[in-house]
Amino acid sequence: MVSNISRVLLVEDNPAHAKLMMRTLSEFGQSLDIDHVTDGEAALAYLFHTGKYEHKSQLPHLVLLDLRIPKYDGLTVLTRIKQDPKLKQIPVVILTTSDADSDVRDATDRFANSYLVKPIEYIQFVKLMRSIGAYWTELNHTPST
Repeated sequence: MVSNISRVLLVEDNPAHAKLMMRTLSEFGQSLDIDHVTDGEAALAYLFHTGKYEHKSQLPHLVLLDLRIPKYDGLTVLTRIKQDPKLKQIPVVILTTSDADSDVRDATDRFANSYLVKPIEYIQFVKLMRSIGAYWTELNHTPST
């Protein structure tokens, strides 16, 4: 393994998408720990160790973030991550159904590390998730934590 990505925070409110994403990413080994939250408020609580996550001591090595989530949208979560000195180096991959140029631009302006559009077709979705898993766990180099 080239990368030291072992902990992923998945921020996804669609249960079917989340299940498929977690199942596909689990193909990359038992050592890949995937935490799943369903809204922006929970994502921020997880990242800032507040509320039910106040005793969580470790941060994720990667955040997979949907844009269209309840409470705080994905752009708000992305902004908070990239403005915080302790969090800003965590790679954030936007994984959403929107291919709107304005959404891509807004995410890029907020320093998203990647912007990917979820395919509608199941097989294409699985292929995308396998590509994400391979890239972040096998190919990408990240600094030591």
